[in-house]
Amino acid sequence: MSACMLHDPAEIVEAYADMVYRTAYGLVKNPADAEDVAQEVFLSLVRTKPSFESAEHQKAWLLRTTVNKCKDHFKSAWQRRTQGLDESFSVPFTPEESAVLDAVRALPDKYRTVIYLYYIEGYSAKEIAQLLGIPQNTVLSQMARARKLLKTALKGDFDDAL
Repeated sequence: MSACMLHDPAEIVEAYADMVYRTAYGLVKNPADAEDVAQEVFLSLVRTKPSFESAEHQKAWLLRTTVNKCKDHFKSAWQRRTQGLDESFSVPFTPEESAVLDAVRALPDKYRTVIYLYYIEGYSAKEIAQLLGIPQNTVLSQMARARKLLKTALKGDFDDAL
């Protein structure tokens, strides 16, 4: 990923499409919905034509917009009335990796979001707070609660290995 700020929408899509899709997939847990969310993010970029102060500001805007579009996705009437297909059977992970992935996917949205941004995207708690527009202590509390839920969920799966 280049450290310079991109101006052409096509270049922005090329540079950030994978990050936006991975973020959306991590939150909505469905490839088709993640593609829809990513498309909405880039449509918002084209429609609103925001001005960015830096490459980091550009990336943060894309991540924040992705998180917001995922929240909108869960609020939609269609989403509340339907249940997606379980596509985990097609993902080639070890049993241990699958257990961790399933436990993360089972977390409530607010916990899954901070865990994803911290561990996958590499943001600090302070940066996550800025991205989500919430206090840093809230991010830290959500991460602690998420870790506790993950520890409880995974304890039975990994006690045998100890």
